[in-house]
Amino acid sequence: MITLMLYKQYIQMQNLIKTLEEQIAFLQHEISQISDELYSQQKEISFLKKKILDFEKKVYDLENRNETSMVMEDKKPPHY
Repeated sequence: MITLMLYKQYIQMQNLIKTLEEQIAFLQHEISQISDELYSQQKEISFLKKKILDFEKKVYDLENRNETSMVMEDKKPPHY
């Protein structure tokens, strides 16, 4: 009788271990996918930050070029 109870517990533990192993495998796969997506997003963010800096520099250059190329008469007075 005790041997039968132990055997049932053993089977239950084996089933539980199998279920946990499947869940761990699934979670490992999910973590891997999330990690890949995070890496991709970080690359995109870096690229977009560089683009923003490039655009800011272009705007700054255009603003400065326009100010230096304007004739003094065409400039608005500071209080305008």
